[in-house]
Amino acid sequence: MQAHRLDQRAVFKSSILPAQSRARMVKLYFYFSAMNAGKTTTLLQSNYNYQERGMTTLVLIPRLDNRYGTQVRSRIGLETAATEFDDTHNLLSLVEQQLAKQPLHCILVDEAQFMARAHVEQLSDVVDHHAIPVLAYGLRTDFQGELFPGSAHLLAWADELREIKTICHCGRNGNNGGAPRRRRPGDAPWRASPDRWQ
Repeated sequence: MQAHRLDQRAVFKSSILPAQSRARMVKLYFYFSAMNAGKTTTLLQSNYNYQERGMTTLVLIPRLDNRYGTQVRSRIGLETAATEFDDTHNLLSLVEQQLAKQPLHCILVDEAQFMARAHVEQLSDVVDHHAIPVLAYGLRTDFQGELFPGSAHLLAWADELREIKTICHCGRNGNNGGAPRRRRPGDAPWRASPDRWQ
């Protein structure tokens, strides 16, 4: 299924885009990290960079993450308005509705680990059919070290994966979503607080 989908995307891009455009091919990016690595801050910086150059962006956030309403806000105080979505939304249609009003130069998604498989497919279609880059930011694994559904599909289908590095409290590279690296039968449950979802 995955190989078939990737083949379809490759055929689509090579058949409709001229050589010069393919050289500048837009992509679906997945920026992932552990908690408190600054994913939202990085998203907000990217959003600012686009807007500073007079480009229009669309920032999306899953309705499940309602800590700040329709705002994306980082721990250091930066924020921007965002459009909420849930399982009832088709993100391709949502983007096309925005395109009917104004051009879009980039789509940015915060807390991308909460996306459904369909959302990831729809954002892939945004990249393929509208040549708009999509930058998704999220956790790779939950507090038990298991992949989030959205992250699993982004890891499988994103054109480019980029890890945002952070340091664990122990001094090592923090890349396990706040969970111990290994879980063994009989281990006591490990819990992370939702306020550490940054």
